[in-house]
Amino acid sequence: MPVCPARIFHIDAFTDQVFRGNPAVVCLLEAQDPRVRDTAWMQRVAAEFGLPEAAFVHREGSNGTARWRLRWFSPLAEIALCGHGTLAAAHALVQAQEHERSNPLTFATQGGTLTATVGADVIELDLPAQPPQEVPPNPSLTEALGTEPRWLGRAGERLIAELASDRAVLDLQPDFSKLKQLVDTEMVVVTAEATANGFDFVSRCFAPRTGVDEDHVSGSTHCMLGPYWAPRRKRNDLVGFQASSRDGVVEVQVRGERVKLRGHAVTIYRGELMA
Repeated sequence: MPVCPARIFHIDAFTDQVFRGNPAVVCLLEAQDPRVRDTAWMQRVAAEFGLPEAAFVHREGSNGTARWRLRWFSPLAEIALCGHGTLAAAHALVQAQEHERSNPLTFATQGGTLTATVGADVIELDLPAQPPQEVPPNPSLTEALGTEPRWLGRAGERLIAELASDRAVLDLQPDFSKLKQLVDTEMVVVTAEATANGFDFVSRCFAPRTGVDEDHVSGSTHCMLGPYWAPRRKRNDLVGFQASSRDGVVEVQVRGERVKLRGHAVTIYRGELMA
């Protein structure tokens, strides 16, 4: 039996408006709760809520030296690195009065040690940079997208494709069944230089193999997009607009092997998970 009900928060990340940005459910667990080691249970919770991400957090260490263990799950699989789930987890810990605002949070994750600082107006994440390496044209990807990328790169199991224009990104209608068949590809990100004032680039993110055809606002993809666009825009501080049915804005600061992402979050509801 569970030690106690788990606190849950439904949070919209990378937005300051409700029902926009990228939704995530955050589950706060006690360190002694046996569910902190139950991967199958976490996957069932993620599938039950059906949001792009479910984040599970519990404390490690004493209050004086505490850090937090953080894991993320899509409806179909555990995810190695998730930006919006990290931003949502930081927001939830402050909302739950488990951590003081403006003090850095340290998260131990499958994607490495991450930090987050919840300020008065914005949340800042410190994540590893993932600069994409150029790869040859991929006919299967071109067929799935319905257009030929002007540049194609890869970082791990993620592909990034620059298209001819931001209008091409906005109008794209990919074949998700074909995207799902791409070998060694967890996610496909399409991007282009922005023409709208206030933005450096636009992007969209597709991850049908994880159960998310289109991710609304993906923080982790900006760990690729920042290093990609910084030399092209000739500056390290950028603003990205991720277009989707909910869209969102991500401020990106490229700092060598690290990337800082800044964004907002709003709580939709909070409660207890009894299962």
